[in-house]
Amino acid sequence: MNENGKVAADVEIPDKMFFKIREVAQIVGVKPHVLRYWETEFTSLAPRKNRNGQRLYTRKDVQGALEIRRLLHVEKFSIAGARQKLKKRRDPSTRKKSLQGARDDLAEILRMLEKDGAERMEGSPES
Repeated sequence: MNENGKVAADVEIPDKMFFKIREVAQIVGVKPHVLRYWETEFTSLAPRKNRNGQRLYTRKDVQGALEIRRLLHVEKFSIAGARQKLKKRRDPSTRKKSLQGARDDLAEILRMLEKDGAERMEGSPES
């Protein structure tokens, strides 16, 4: 977190397999009880627990917590809004629709470029 209270987009996550809750809280810039609360509100944030009951967060969990923090604290989403936004990103049908839209847009650009190239070839004088 920077001096303005904003989460940096390029937060450095240490190269480890597992993180304890205090480490994740420090990386994300929230207190441990906030992470525990987020676990109840966001199904995507579900750290494993070891034999002693300590939470063990993976790198993916840390990235998820950073994303939740960004949605809640930077973009000012409500918990419900952030949950919807995360669900929408994970929804394969939504992703498929956006990919199809991008594919259609690229096909249209290609048609325009081909048409423009053909018109230039017809209008250019031969050497």
